[in-house]
Amino acid sequence: MTATIPGSAAPAVDSLQADASEAAPGGSRFRSLLRRPSFIVSVLIVVWWVVAAIGWHLVGLQPYAKTGELLASPTWAHPFGTDNLGRDMFARVVAGAGPALLIGPFGALLATIIGGALGLVAGYYRGVVDTLMMRFFDVLLALPSLIFLVVLVGAFGIGPGALILIVGILFAPGIARIIRAATLVEMGKSYVTAAKLQGERDVRILFRELLPNVLPNLVIQATLSLAAAVFITASLSFLGLGSQPPSADWGLAINENRVYLQTAWWTVVFPAVGVASLVVAANLIADNIREVSR
Repeated sequence: MTATIPGSAAPAVDSLQADASEAAPGGSRFRSLLRRPSFIVSVLIVVWWVVAAIGWHLVGLQPYAKTGELLASPTWAHPFGTDNLGRDMFARVVAGAGPALLIGPFGALLATIIGGALGLVAGYYRGVVDTLMMRFFDVLLALPSLIFLVVLVGAFGIGPGALILIVGILFAPGIARIIRAATLVEMGKSYVTAAKLQGERDVRILFRELLPNVLPNLVIQATLSLAAAVFITASLSFLGLGSQPPSADWGLAINENRVYLQTAWWTVVFPAVGVASLVVAANLIADNIREVSR
């Protein structure tokens, strides 16, 4: 029979087992994601549009060149037909991923950083800080989105940098509320109390203790914000508040060709499919991450 000396080997074994049990779920969740067809297909769609946005000019596509064939229906030469100016719609749809994936992801990233940081601070300090932040966010969230967008566009303009800032401001309050709620749940757990008793600084507790534990929620919100940001970007261009001609932006293409919907449906349907595929794919990625994180 082997004796165990209290306070020596047993705690070390228990610690190793605990570390292993904590490390396993992360790998298990990732493997679960890879077994989900909807996740794989959605990632491939997003990757396709990213590659298209970066490399369309490398393969010789000419989204601004006029072929002389106005509103030509889809053929082998022009798989998506041509628009009202005779420009190849396939080239324009592929190039249109550029504006969507310039403003959308960077805007969503900015919203995630701002919202995540403010949500952590509000949930950690609570009290007056929490109350003031949440009431301010309530006011922003209560404003109709379209009116709020028009006000922000009037204040910051319609350049790419301004649109990224607008998307960040628009989505940050919603992310902050979600992260605040997740932080409040974590604040009741023993590791936070232990960190405070050990005299750790607030910044360390926020970003070394709390942030890793609310990170799944943050990733989900970032992905959902990406989908919404792509849609908002296209909507702004459709309303004339985003990209301007001769940009191949999807929203702008839909606006320019909507009068030809009955006679040349391809000029509207293919840009709309581009928006829809990217938005749906990003939402499905977020849904799959949420399901395996439960």
